[in-house]
Amino acid sequence: MCEFRRMSRRASSDSRLLFDLPSGPDFEMELSAMKSGLWPVAGTDEAGRGPLAGPVVAAAVILDPDNIPDGLHDSKQLTAEIRESLFSMILASSIVSVASSGARHIDRTDIRKASLDAMCRAVAGLEVTPKLVLADGRDVPPGLSCDGRAVVKGDARSLSISAASIVAKVVRDRMMARADATHPGYGFAVHAGYATAVHRQAITTLGACSIHRMSFRPFKTDDDDILHAAAEGELPIDL
Repeated sequence: MCEFRRMSRRASSDSRLLFDLPSGPDFEMELSAMKSGLWPVAGTDEAGRGPLAGPVVAAAVILDPDNIPDGLHDSKQLTAEIRESLFSMILASSIVSVASSGARHIDRTDIRKASLDAMCRAVAGLEVTPKLVLADGRDVPPGLSCDGRAVVKGDARSLSISAASIVAKVVRDRMMARADATHPGYGFAVHAGYATAVHRQAITTLGACSIHRMSFRPFKTDDDDILHAAAEGELPIDL
């Protein structure tokens, strides 16, 4: 009975969070910051935390309040064609910066730290220094030169964050399409490094390549020799 009550409370809390989300991102957080003297405001988000291969890519975007592209939303809710169209509009009307952390960087630290580091570097690369950064997720990237605010489900709540999510996703997809030519046979242009059945079978057949994240399962191992051989593509990985 006690466990049921705890589960009910958790479900109720989760439901309230979902109902509290707007139907789509808006500019309210940015306008509130502007009224408080915190302008410009940058949104930052990343793409590629989950894949087995490739970089995690972060973008930072400062929107022009008088020229915000129509249709901005969480990049995962958009088709590839719409993302590409919005990507062009964002670049034409906004201040944008992109940074990435590659597979070896991810392996040396971890995906969370590598993601936050890329977000911080994306913000630092903006040609205009923001007064406030709205960061998607539960963490403010360490090392920002201005105030930061973590926004859970930010890509569904803030237009600046949703714009950053689109830029990060499009850039990463293009990077993985190029990786497909450099590392043929894995299908990177199709699955962008995610753990699809096609990708897992390719790893079984070909072994790992230089852009695979060796700290991720199924690559993770305590045997440095096996890890090195897999990274060089000399050893198939048994999935």
